Amino acid sequence: MGAVVVRAGASFHNEIEAGRHRLTADEPASAGGADAGPTPYDFLSAALGSCTSMTLHVVAVREKIPLEGAEIHITNDRMYAKDCADCTNSTGYIHRFDVRIKLLGNLTDAQRDRLLAVARRCPVAKTLTSEIRIEESLL
Repeated sequence: MGAVVVRAGASFHNEIEAGRHRLTADEPASAGGADAGPTPYDFLSAALGSCTSMTLHVVAVREKIPLEGAEIHITNDRMYAKDCADCTNSTGYIHRFDVRIKLLGNLTDAQRDRLLAVARRCPVAKTLTSEIRIEESLL
């Protein structure tokens, strides 16, 4: 994978290069941005949703499940770790993604259950639920 390049000036507006693709990220006006694009958390939700959709597609094709498409709704928020009854971390914040999947097509209950199990294993979901290390340096 090539590097994603993000360029910013003296505002929240960011221009993003991902290969030959150009994207814009910004904050809403209510947060001091110009609302010129999705927020970073919107992009994170989009990464999770698109990975989930692609994973569903691959498995449906391989297993000949008649999936005609999927609609994935994702919201995210955070809560204090101390308020989370089943979390292992007790300090800071816990980020939570609520993923609602609508499967399209004439599917049996067993096929729907199989696809839900598959959705939980998409690579981005696995990344978000594993230990992550970020190493920063100056160029």
